[in-house]
Amino acid sequence: MTESANSKSNTAKANGADFWFDPLCPFAWATSRWIGEVEEVRDISVHWHVMSLSLLNQGRPGLTEEYESLMKRGLGPVRVITAARELHGEHYVKELYDAMGTEIHVNGNQDYSEVIAKALAQVGLDPDLQRFANEDVYDMPLRASHESGISLVGEDVGTPIVAFNGTAFFGPVITQIPRGDDAGRLWDATVTLAGFPYFFELKRSRTEDPQAQ
Repeated sequence: MTESANSKSNTAKANGADFWFDPLCPFAWATSRWIGEVEEVRDISVHWHVMSLSLLNQGRPGLTEEYESLMKRGLGPVRVITAARELHGEHYVKELYDAMGTEIHVNGNQDYSEVIAKALAQVGLDPDLQRFANEDVYDMPLRASHESGISLVGEDVGTPIVAFNGTAFFGPVITQIPRGDDAGRLWDATVTLAGFPYFFELKRSRTEDPQAQ
């Protein structure tokens, strides 16, 4: 039996986890790659949901023009993922996130129209879905998905949101992606902290940017 399999069989089981992401966020990307590693070494199954920094920051005072412009463009990817989910099935949420996130965070592509086009081609979906990036047709289910995550943790957080065993939190915010048993140990620590209903926050200043892979 491998070390990973042994770790998986000897830890307390969690029935599942829910993960809310915005494809634009590099911290959510790092955390999502970590939780993918966790699925390999712990008995969890992750259900993926969109949320939106654009919706979260809508109407907030003090935003720079540059950030407001980013937020307007940032609705495109989550709108397309939502349209794909509504029209073609739930599994496209994760598939499109993987494709878009790789293009944005690994390849450094900030042209979201191009990101969407490449992601749709990669997962084999009709390129016409790209039109939903600029349409509000599926904004109602998008907002519902966003609110389902935010309602668990409050408005003063961001992405990612992780929920499991009746507890939800913002994060964990990481800058590197733990692999193998390290990923499992971080999960175990997170589960332990989340088991205390009166535990809310543990934080320190970040000294490095998130790594994409």
